[in-house]
Amino acid sequence: MKILLTVLTFILGAATGYLYYKLIGCKGGCPMASNVWANVVIGAIFGYLLLSPVIDKLIK
Repeated sequence: MKILLTVLTFILGAATGYLYYKLIGCKGGCPMASNVWANVVIGAIFGYLLLSPVIDKLIK
């Protein structure tokens, strides 16, 4: 169960990173926001980092 929730946090974070790129992104001047793959990877990492404490509390 914990592995499934962990994978879901990565997927949710990646989707959020992609939405940030599509809706807010920067054209040209921002190294992070101008690359869709960088946004997806960074979003996945942030999703995991932000939601992993929540998962730990749900599992206990």
